[in-house]
Amino acid sequence: MPSGAGAGTNPIHNKKPKKKPAGELDEEDVAFKAKQQADKKAREEMAGKAKGKGPMNTGQQGIKKSGKK
Repeated sequence: MPSGAGAGTNPIHNKKPKKKPAGELDEEDVAFKAKQQADKKAREEMAGKAKGKGPMNTGQQGIKKSGKK
């Protein structure tokens, strides 16, 4: 084996996937975008329902103690 054989990168495995033209969407892309829109709509609905109910407990406040002894 000559010296330096096998060193470096293999150009066959370094190919980047071809990009699709901007106008073409396959079934997976369409389904993914539809799912994103549905998730966004659901988040907006949940935010609307939670609005005006006060701060949510994020677990950072700890146990609140009353002033009574």
